Amino acid sequence: MFGEDYQERLFLSLMNTERRIRVVLVDDHRIVLDGLVSMLGNDPAFVVLSAVGSAEEAVEFLKKDTPDIVITDYSLPGMSGMELTRLIKRNYPAVKVVALSMHDEGHMVKSILKEGVDGYLLKNIQHFELKNALKYVMAGMPYVSPEITKLMMEQLNAPSGEAQLLTERESDIVRLIAKEYSNKQIAEKLFISERTVETHRKNIFRKTNTSSIVGLVKFALEHKLV
Repeated sequence: MFGEDYQERLFLSLMNTERRIRVVLVDDHRIVLDGLVSMLGNDPAFVVLSAVGSAEEAVEFLKKDTPDIVITDYSLPGMSGMELTRLIKRNYPAVKVVALSMHDEGHMVKSILKEGVDGYLLKNIQHFELKNALKYVMAGMPYVSPEITKLMMEQLNAPSGEAQLLTERESDIVRLIAKEYSNKQIAEKLFISERTVETHRKNIFRKTNTSSIVGLVKFALEHKLV
């Protein structure tokens, strides 16, 4: 749609912006917050106004100051990242929201994109890509991690009727549940948090229309997941 010269000029203008981007960080994992504070706080292009562990704390901060961008985890205790996004877009429309998450499941991505987030990034993102993404968002351009874009394109291009009920990650969890793994064991096996496992389990039960482990195992056997 646009020529290479235009894209190059746009990229250079974004990278050379002089105004510091004011951000608020929201994540209930202290190690993640500390890493983001260190990375962005040491870059002259950014200023970290606040780093909080819950959406409720972010809401309280927004009553006192208005950042350019709120970077929030999807899964938070209490108010979720999706609910926080909805609140910000309703009450602070000038504030941009970037979701930073481990979730790469299509239905979850679609849900939060529908809330109007300006960016959706996976937590395995490289430092330089995160910074560039924030600059793109600040310039009014949405940014989605390449892995997410690829996933969405694959789903769009899938022939009708071929879309799988469960994502690959959910299928992995079903297999481990069938082996009687606990949430903690599943989290360790898949290198994700226990809360993420719990979220997956809820989605799995909802999608499979089951309410017990026995019912879920029966579903898995019928669909040759185990």
